[in-house]
Amino acid sequence: MIDLQNSTDQRNIPIDEVGVCDICYPITVLDKTNGSQQTVASMSMTVNLPHQFKGTHMSRFFEVLNEYHEEMTISTLAKFLPALKQRLEAETARVEIRFPYFLEKLAPISKSAGLMKYECSFVGQANTQGNDYIQGVNVPVTSLCPCSKAISKYGAHNQRGHVSIEVRTVRKANGNPKLIWIEELIEVAEKSASAPVYALLKREDEKAVTEQAYENPVFVEDIVRNVGVRLMEDTRVAWFQVKAINQESIHNHNAFARIEWSRN
Repeated sequence: MIDLQNSTDQRNIPIDEVGVCDICYPITVLDKTNGSQQTVASMSMTVNLPHQFKGTHMSRFFEVLNEYHEEMTISTLAKFLPALKQRLEAETARVEIRFPYFLEKLAPISKSAGLMKYECSFVGQANTQGNDYIQGVNVPVTSLCPCSKAISKYGAHNQRGHVSIEVRTVRKANGNPKLIWIEELIEVAEKSASAPVYALLKREDEKAVTEQAYENPVFVEDIVRNVGVRLMEDTRVAWFQVKAINQESIHNHNAFARIEWSRN
C-alpha cells in the first residue's frame, strides 16, 4: 500500500511536535501504602518531524504505549521515550501523562475516612541533548490570612488554595531519576499551608481544622517559601517549581506566588 506519510514534502518546514493528544487511557501507578493504584490518565505523545517528510505514523504511538502502560512511573518514561523515538524514527519525543490520584484520608478527631483526589502528572522529553523528567502534583489546601487575623476583632478570613509542585530528581547510577512518592509531595504541600483539606469532616473535625488554620496563618508567599524550604532539604530534589493560588474569600481576585529553584 502507498505510504503517504513517508512521501516528500516540498515546503521545507520542519515540525517541532506532531502526534496524538487527549488520549484517555487506563494506567497503574505506584501507591506508597497499597503498592499500586489503577487510574485513568489523559495523555499526549509527540515527536519531531523533519522537513522532508509529509507526515508521521499515528498508529505507532499506540503500539509503543501498549507495551509500557502496565506500570507508569517517571522511571517508565526512561524506557518509553527511547522506544518512541526508535519506533517513529525521530530525534525528539515528548510524553505528558496527567491523572487523578486518590488517597484515603482520616479526619483529625473522629477518624472518619474519605477519599481525597489529587491531580498528578508525569512529563518526559528526550532529545539530542539528553532526557528530562518532571513529576507534578496539584494539592488543595486551606490558608488563613495573617493580616486579617492581626487587624480583626473577630476571627480572620480564610480560603481554599491550590499548591502546584513540579520536581526533577537526582539521577541514579543507571541514569534513571530517583523516586519521590506522590504522597511525599502531597504532604509537603499540606504542611506548608494553614491546614489540609479533607473529604469528610464531622463537627468535632471542623472545629479542629478551623482552629489549626487559625493557629497557622500564612500568606501565599509563605506557602511557596515553606514548600521551598522542605524541598531544598530533600537531597533527591535537583530542581523544583512551586506555585500557590489562594482563591480569595473577601477580595475580587486571587493571590498568586511562584518559586523556581535548581540545585547547583
